[in-house]
Amino acid sequence: KVIRVMLAEMFRICSHLLFYGTFAQDVGQLSPIFYMFVERERIFNIIESICGARMHPGWFRIGGVAQDLPRGWEERVRELLDFMPKRLDDYDKMVMNNGILKRRTQGVGVYDTEQAFDWAITGPGLRATGLEWDYRKQRPYSGYENFDFDVPYAINGDCYDRCAVRVEEMRQSLRIIKQCLDNMPEGHYKSDHPLTTPPRKERTLQDIETLINHFLNVSWGPVIPPDEVSVAIEATKGINGYYLVSDGNTTSYRTRIRTPSFAHLQMIPEISRGFMLPDLIAIIASIDFVMADVDR
Repeated sequence: KVIRVMLAEMFRICSHLLFYGTFAQDVGQLSPIFYMFVERERIFNIIESICGARMHPGWFRIGGVAQDLPRGWEERVRELLDFMPKRLDDYDKMVMNNGILKRRTQGVGVYDTEQAFDWAITGPGLRATGLEWDYRKQRPYSGYENFDFDVPYAINGDCYDRCAVRVEEMRQSLRIIKQCLDNMPEGHYKSDHPLTTPPRKERTLQDIETLINHFLNVSWGPVIPPDEVSVAIEATKGINGYYLVSDGNTTSYRTRIRTPSFAHLQMIPEISRGFMLPDLIAIIASIDFVMADVDR
């Protein structure tokens, strides 16, 4: 669980750095995005050294992760914790304290908590309205209840606050990563359970039952008991909801994944009404959606 939390927070920082740079670019600042992409690539280098891939490593598994942490991971993570806080302070001076950006974003694209509920807004967009709600705190999963961190929120619900919440979230992610580094437990990196992990290959030569079990797990997968479950997690852009129905087979009878981008995008007409066309650029940039997420 600690490994997964550490990687999840690294991905959160990478996502927010991408937003931070493109947000500044969309409202007229070209320089910040180049600095932020450099730091984003440095974090991806750490992720690649652990997972073997960068943006989509496919490293998480039911019951754990694919492999244990490699040698030297502590030094790489410690480097991140050393250089990133200073970089975020520099970015504040470049972006958040910039007078032009403030005039372009403060008081623009405002909505309150009630409107956010009406449009199913989640994540930083909801917390920017003054509601201190984060699934990692209110309904902890994956061991987040064992970590000490704050939930950043703002009160104005405008473009500036939506950016400010994400910036502070990066600092809290670094705080969580440091706790992962300091308290990484010993032990197995994956649960030794027949529903999640097939028997070790070397044991398949010892008895026929183990060989059959290994074959069935690899070829068909585990048999999931008949039931249904709904789970939500605090993703970078909002809440990801997962709904699964099992009929007792090896694949789900129904799978539904609810992501935040479509709900956030459909709010644009309401919060942009009455503003100038250049303000629309700032409003769209502050939402932080992905079109591949919208058009699924």
